[in-house]
Amino acid sequence: MFEMKTITIVSILVLSSFSSYADVLQTRRVDSVTGAKTWEIQVDGVFFSLTQLLPDQVRAFYVNRGFTLAQIEPYASSCVYMTVLRNDNAPGVIHYVSGNWPVSVNGRHYELVPVNQWVERLSGSGVKKSAVIAFRWAQFPPEQEYRPGGDWNQGMLSM
Repeated sequence: MFEMKTITIVSILVLSSFSSYADVLQTRRVDSVTGAKTWEIQVDGVFFSLTQLLPDQVRAFYVNRGFTLAQIEPYASSCVYMTVLRNDNAPGVIHYVSGNWPVSVNGRHYELVPVNQWVERLSGSGVKKSAVIAFRWAQFPPEQEYRPGGDWNQGMLSM
């Protein structure tokens, strides 16, 4: 049975100045059907969440976008999370670079797998160009800015 690794959000990740709030304001939910966990935090007008995506969910999503099971398996068997970041009413623009986000599992540091690394790997394994484009568009952007007033995005991250 696949054991999903659990990410502990040590800080809000994208707002280092708010990191002291993370342990106090972070909530965690568990889906009663799938057992997938969601971590959420909302601080000073900024909402951030991570939700585990189970391997079968990832496989189904990408098979429906032109991948074969064999082609998407390396990604599906990595730890994949749906990520949402929204600037509801922070005092200014939020800018992040996901490659700078700290990730720890049981006190051990891990790196997020960069989107371009997945794209290169998939492109080199015979995946149709249209499927690679669909993959890229479903990923959480590696860097972006969000303006106050509800600017947001969501996408997948893997480690």
